[in-house]
Amino acid sequence: MRLITLVVLIWLVVGAIAAGQRGYYTNTPENCAGVGTIAVTVLAGPLNYAGVNPKVTDCTVPQPSP
Repeated sequence: MRLITLVVLIWLVVGAIAAGQRGYYTNTPENCAGVGTIAVTVLAGPLNYAGVNPKVTDCTVPQPSP
């Protein structure tokens, strides 16, 4: 169980580093697409270095009912 936790933690850290190297923390628009791009990049982890470049281009946030 500890090994799985360690692997998942390292996976997410590598993804966070990849997002930082792409400048997503400073140059991303402050909308749901920007936040989504950061999230999927972190979740992709080491796959970012294998050519995966996940991006969220459009998203809609549910509106509250009146």
